[in-house]
Amino acid sequence: MPGGRLTQQERQQIAGGLADGLAYAEIARRLDRPTSTITREVMRNGGPAGYRADLAHRATQQRTHRRKQAAPAGSQALPQAYGRDAEAVRDYQEALTTVFMTSGLPKMMARVLGCLYTTDTGSLTASELAQRLKVSPASISKAITFLESLDLVRREQGERRRERYVVDDDLWYQSMIRSARANDQFIETARQGVGILGRGTPAATRLENAASFLDFVSEGLIRAAEQGREVLYTRTETTETKS
Repeated sequence: MPGGRLTQQERQQIAGGLADGLAYAEIARRLDRPTSTITREVMRNGGPAGYRADLAHRATQQRTHRRKQAAPAGSQALPQAYGRDAEAVRDYQEALTTVFMTSGLPKMMARVLGCLYTTDTGSLTASELAQRLKVSPASISKAITFLESLDLVRREQGERRRERYVVDDDLWYQSMIRSARANDQFIETARQGVGILGRGTPAATRLENAASFLDFVSEGLIRAAEQGREVLYTRTETTETKS
């Protein structure tokens, strides 16, 4: 598997693959690259409909130039815990952010979530998030409010009354339950429509089938979440050396 940044020729192949309607995985296979690399490349450069190889290549060069300018001469990245490679961690965080964006989260919310998930503590203050992501505290506040509404983060009172924003294992369970319950209103409304539209009519049958399908899926999700909840608390052996 080739390493390093995408070349201009590879970006042209990505653009051609998108024009041909190929899936990200197929484009990645043809380039011998990870699917996450292709997904991140497309999502950060206009999406499937707006991706342009020349613009994407120029944007990447500009980002690289800005990074070099932002880093003082001779400076080095802060040492990472467990001997991690700082650049590899940054690239992985971008890849995780792209996955969150692909699932429907706005960019800033996805960046905050990606940042939290790649910390060992799973929690950061607003100032720490703003510093790491190089954005304003107001942007962090807005993102946290949005993520809280989806049960993807929670707040904790930290030292000196500073709030910490936390991602923990149980949030996945709560989010799954919330997602399953979100179908309840449509299911109830759809079944009300059956009586109004007349049972057996095409419109009523369509609504009844949709309600039955979502009811079945929701029950399955809730049951699976309850049965699998303990998996979230399985602890793997951790490396003792942190540097």
